[in-house]
Amino acid sequence: MKQFLGIDIGTQGVRVVVLNQEGNTLAAGDQAFQFSGDLRIEQDPLHWWEILDQLLIQVLNALGDKSKIHAIGVTSTSGTIIPIDWKGNPLHSAIMYSDQRSAEQGYRCQALAKERETVGYTAFNSSSGLPKMIWFLENFPEKRHDLYKFIHASDFITGTLSGNFGVTDYTNVLKSGYNLHEEVWPSYIMDLGVHLAWLQDVVPSGYPIGKILPAWAERYGLSPESLVTAGMTDGCVSQVASGAVAPGEWNTTIGTTLVIKGVSTEEIKDLSGAIYNHRHPQGYWMPGGASNTGADWVSHYFGGQNLKELGEKAEALVPTGDVAWPLLQHGERFPFFSPQARGFMPEGKEDAYVFACGMEGVAYIEKMAYDRIEELSGQKVNKVFSAGGGSNSDLWMKIRSTVLQVPIQKMANTTGAAGAAILAASGTFYEDLPTAARKMIKVEKVIEPETRWIEKYQEGYKRFLGELKSRNIC
Repeated sequence: MKQFLGIDIGTQGVRVVVLNQEGNTLAAGDQAFQFSGDLRIEQDPLHWWEILDQLLIQVLNALGDKSKIHAIGVTSTSGTIIPIDWKGNPLHSAIMYSDQRSAEQGYRCQALAKERETVGYTAFNSSSGLPKMIWFLENFPEKRHDLYKFIHASDFITGTLSGNFGVTDYTNVLKSGYNLHEEVWPSYIMDLGVHLAWLQDVVPSGYPIGKILPAWAERYGLSPESLVTAGMTDGCVSQVASGAVAPGEWNTTIGTTLVIKGVSTEEIKDLSGAIYNHRHPQGYWMPGGASNTGADWVSHYFGGQNLKELGEKAEALVPTGDVAWPLLQHGERFPFFSPQARGFMPEGKEDAYVFACGMEGVAYIEKMAYDRIEELSGQKVNKVFSAGGGSNSDLWMKIRSTVLQVPIQKMANTTGAAGAAILAASGTFYEDLPTAARKMIKVEKVIEPETRWIEKYQEGYKRFLGELKSRNIC
């Protein structure tokens, strides 16, 4: 059987997995970074490689026969930028997606894009790649002469493995300004001081960009014919791992935040900018949005408690008939934009009751998101795939399924590294991504709506919407 290596370069560390063509995990491992300072501003890509190199030796040695690894896929953070020279050496630390120093450049990018673009991406901010390129050029003008390319986080790994730093993928370039409709870098980017020669060629995620360099093949014991494929951003690859890869399929990932992504035959146009559209490797669209409401409230309110016991107590209390919104941040961005939004939770209640209310509140926000998606797309959402820590609670899954009134399906391996391995298989062995997903992704469980709760949750959702309106939130 063919084997596929998936690599996930996260904010905190690296994860590696080897899957065979049927999706079975053959070897896996992870290793934390050893950075000092604020990981959200800058990170050293050479340290990424140092940790990855050690982990690859460890994981691949445990694998045994390594000659069957057919292709390698990589995922990493969206919006992280690295300027490199002609040899692939970083001219600066990786400027992380969460670095806010390019906020002013983000305003400039957004203003010019809205003036000049009719169908391309315009919602630039400090987390976008293009503003970070401009920030670097304006703060380090002496390095312009040595600059070869601006690359993204996953490109540093694929480039190091293959020697090809000049190619990236559809998902990474969205926030760098690439026009996914016309498949060109827009000319207005040059007016912002970024030469088109500094930007990469763009191919679909999973597309082979070269073979592994002989030195790395020898070091890791891999075949010199092993292919390195174009990467994908972490949010999109989580969608791949969840199984939502064909038109009409949608995924909700509940981690720190709640992220919804799906596949549609047509772009979903949202004038508010809350929903944006990545490009699917097969030419479909991958619309989605990210809410500030997620699962961070669980550790905030119940850190250190036994969540299993808390969930068992909460199950006897649902539906609560109460309304709550466990938003910890100031402001919401999806399914609606509201800078003034503030969360609210019941006071003076036992922990299990508050826990139950919080789960219901997130389910209501998820329902609002899918209602908006159906309204804008004109298409019905019939099934939802789920990933992230929030999908580990059967009770929460049951609440969400009942509120949405659709089945929720959880896959067995939803890590980013697994998604990267599946992506590598889709572009080198299987005919496309939906086929690779059908062959390699295994269902762990399917949660159906709880019939006896439907009416009460319909009433609860109406009360939730009314509460948001009364507080002038939306």
